[in-house]
Amino acid sequence: MNIQKNISLKPYNTFGIDVKAHSFVEITGLLQLQKILQLSSYPERFVLSGGSNMLLTKDVEALVLYINVKGKSIVQETEDTVVIKAMAGENWHQLVLWSLEQGFGGLENLSLIPGNTGTAPIQNIGAYGIELKDVFVSCEAMDIATQELVEFSKEDCRFGYRDSIFKTAKKGKYIITSVSLQLTKRNHKLLTFYGAIEDELKSKGVVHPTINSISEAVIAIRRHKLPDPSELGNSGSFFKNPVVSKKTFDTFFKKNPNAPYYSLEDGTYKIPAGWLIEQCGFKGKRFGDAGVHEKQALVLVNYGNASGAEILALAHQIQEAVQKQFKIKITPEVNIIR
Repeated sequence: MNIQKNISLKPYNTFGIDVKAHSFVEITGLLQLQKILQLSSYPERFVLSGGSNMLLTKDVEALVLYINVKGKSIVQETEDTVVIKAMAGENWHQLVLWSLEQGFGGLENLSLIPGNTGTAPIQNIGAYGIELKDVFVSCEAMDIATQELVEFSKEDCRFGYRDSIFKTAKKGKYIITSVSLQLTKRNHKLLTFYGAIEDELKSKGVVHPTINSISEAVIAIRRHKLPDPSELGNSGSFFKNPVVSKKTFDTFFKKNPNAPYYSLEDGTYKIPAGWLIEQCGFKGKRFGDAGVHEKQALVLVNYGNASGAEILALAHQIQEAVQKQFKIKITPEVNIIR
């Protein structure tokens, strides 16, 4: 077991926050993970995968387990559908591209989302009208206390908007090791209505969309709106889009009749957090090396040497401004590691 000491986590988180792990080990197999979890000398562990949905605000004293288990395969197949299994360390976008190369549909709207496959169920990642739960079959996770592998069905995961049981009742109790997804082989359900997908397809002259052309459109939109973490530290959307009751929405919309919104099936309304933040004047603003992206107010960025505490202070400032101006609470989508 190669447990390293005093390792910088800057290369392991997309915000590029330079904090140290007192102890660090890369996990490349399940047997290795079991043995590490059995070590009594490291009772506290911190699980790290793609590092795309977190903000580190201080050095990590626990043993950092960098989950880098690779592998993907087809585990079930019919004439119409296929179930693929991907290990937790597989890069999510590369998995999407691989599925498209096989002619499998269902993940195209989730193209270019940063991070690894193992963290996708925790967040119930979603974009452009699709959430992971829409294709999710099950995941396997290792019980940290017993080192046993446990299978979680879609129902077991209790998926919600950017939420799952792994962020609530089972938080810190399991390490997801693989994810199984059901995709289509034909008669793909194409979703182009959300966001700017239709406009992007039209601009490219696409009359009859395919899973590949939708993926290309999503990639183009995301690259236009969102900074590349390898060039500018960020964690994608920092805040969730708030979902409000009809009463709250009616009061809000009466004062802001030009505001964008989405009406949901349960009678509630989703308001774009990026729009709220932009109206408060934060879009493109910079505070030292912490800032708000110039093209997308929902994205907080690290211009080089911002600390996690500085990014978090900016987030709090934004939350207070939105609450004061609109009487609406916005909450972080990223995990704040304090």
